[in-house]
Amino acid sequence: LSKYGIPELTRFKGVGEAKAISIIAALELGRRRLDTEFQTKEQIKSSNHAFQLMKSELMDLPHEEFWLLCVNRANKPINKVLIGRGGIAGTVVDIKLIFKSALENLASAIICFHNHPSGNLKPSQQDIQLTKKIKEAGRVMDIPMLDHIIVSDHNYFSFADNEML
Repeated sequence: LSKYGIPELTRFKGVGEAKAISIIAALELGRRRLDTEFQTKEQIKSSNHAFQLMKSELMDLPHEEFWLLCVNRANKPINKVLIGRGGIAGTVVDIKLIFKSALENLASAIICFHNHPSGNLKPSQQDIQLTKKIKEAGRVMDIPMLDHIIVSDHNYFSFADNEML
């Protein structure tokens, strides 16, 4: 349901435009409730924990988005930043914008996230190349990339867990 808009929801018997808007609003409130967990600022200890913090931003989207999670020295989240929004098959990611956001947030490290609307969690060759570029830029700037996580609606792929960093 979370992927449906008003036209799709009104196709169900008994669901008019007002009810469809109510359903969409309720789902958005649920997403925002998940987002309040971010405010706890617990130390991130695993890729799964990082995924749980960011999944509400990236799940159920019909297009790709690239997000940055800035963390402090204790691996506690400082801020999450939308870096790029694209189409179904990709998004443009400017490494300069990644590190501009990291510097503005006084990040000690970063974790990168993007979604695959198709649900395929296998990293593309472009994903692998981008990860290498971000890792190298982070090494030069002394802002290490701790992980790059690809998100689908129900699962994730971690470059760190799969020893690809």
